[in-house]
This record gives sequence, structure tokens and C-alpha cells, in this order.
Amino acid sequence: MDGKPLWPLAGLSFGVALGFAGAFGGFGAFFIVLFLGALGFLGGRAIEGNRDLRQLFTSMNTGRRSR
Repeated sequence: MDGKPLWPLAGLSFGVALGFAGAFGGFGAFFIVLFLGALGFLGGRAIEGNRDLRQLFTSMNTGRRSR
């Protein structure tokens, strides 16, 4: 690939999975998919060696302007 992150595709896939779980399995299935997805995300970050959650959340706010 050209080095671009696949986050939009991963987000779309996760959203579709949550949608199917909610539509066909109800709220319980929706919550289980959401929880396991978040757990998998954190596990992947730990495997990469990037476990600092503060860095994750501060990188989301770097593009905001102060008013």
C-alpha cells in the first residue's frame, strides 16, 4: 500500500459489525461486539508496544482550534 492508514476501512467494518449485531441480536449482542472490539483494539495497541492511552486521546484533539 502507499502508507496510508486503514482506519476509515476498519471503522466502517466495525460499524457494519455493530449494525448487524444490533439488528439481528439485539442490545446484548451489540454490547458484546462493542466490548470485544474495544478489547481487541487495546490488545493490538499493546502488541504494537503503544499502550499509552493519553497519547491516543491527545492525538485526537490536536486539530482543534481554541475559541
